[in-house]
Amino acid sequence: MPIYEYQCKECGHRLEALQKISDGPLKECPQCQKEALSKLVSASSFRLKGGGWYETDFKTGAKRHGTQDTPAAADKKADKASTPAAGSTSA
Repeated sequence: MPIYEYQCKECGHRLEALQKISDGPLKECPQCQKEALSKLVSASSFRLKGGGWYETDFKTGAKRHGTQDTPAAADKKADKASTPAAGSTSA
């Protein structure tokens, strides 16, 4: 739901209201009780809920950052697999 900002034309009181888009604008000022509120145009604000957004959230396969081996990393893995472990003997 968007957050709207209002200001009273009579007393100058400013407030923010969390409203549905389909809701009508507020009219009565909570401070002076007069119907003199006007909606202000201001910078939009929003809330991020949940665990967060990550670079890999909407990517699949090789497009995911960090999931694809570089040629150098692949060579190192191959070298480790081909060399015998320390302390092992071959008969």
